[in-house]
Amino acid sequence: MTERIVSILISSFWQILLPGLVTTIPLTVISFAIGLVIALFTAIVQAADIKGLKQAARFYVWVIRGTPLLVQLYIIFYGLPGFGVLLDAFPAAVIAFSINVGAYTSETIRAAILSVPKGQMEAGYCAGLSYGQIMRRIILPQALKVAFPTLFNSLIGLTKDTSLAANITVLEMFMATQRIAARTYEPFALYCEVGVIYLLMCTVLTKLQKYGERKLNKSYGAGTAEV
Repeated sequence: MTERIVSILISSFWQILLPGLVTTIPLTVISFAIGLVIALFTAIVQAADIKGLKQAARFYVWVIRGTPLLVQLYIIFYGLPGFGVLLDAFPAAVIAFSINVGAYTSETIRAAILSVPKGQMEAGYCAGLSYGQIMRRIILPQALKVAFPTLFNSLIGLTKDTSLAANITVLEMFMATQRIAARTYEPFALYCEVGVIYLLMCTVLTKLQKYGERKLNKSYGAGTAEV
């Protein structure tokens, strides 16, 4: 019995890891990148207190943070076809994850922006810079240092959340494991194996996070960015 399980785990390792390399990692990277763009826009709109847009941003954050990610996946993949919008599984997953990440990380970025002393903004105006230049050269570099650990935590969380894409037929690591488990009748061992693979991926990301934090500390130190 033990030999059989070991044999299954060895033979299934690459069958699980390959979808991870081909689907899980690209899905995570693409979704997080798009989500960051959404988050940055949403955070700046709120920090700048732009009427109309600020309320729309708050509504977006409220709805997305208040509903389960799985429900959002189902609405986009299974619900939108009822309105004539047909999406393949992978793009639907990217849209759902990006929108979800955007809502959560926008609050991280907004808090980081607001943590920068207001005097920095005033100093920028005194130096003759526009609002956009102040944000790009002064505020955002300092906010990045504050937000970086939390943003990376969101990336790690997204890596694990991509397993939910199996519910809309995306062939990622978890779905590959489900198929092997259904064929071999060894769910415990196989789900432990995919759990270990996710753990290894997140461990690598944790190491990258620590490296990034050290680089940011060296770049900006305890001071502020130059005008």
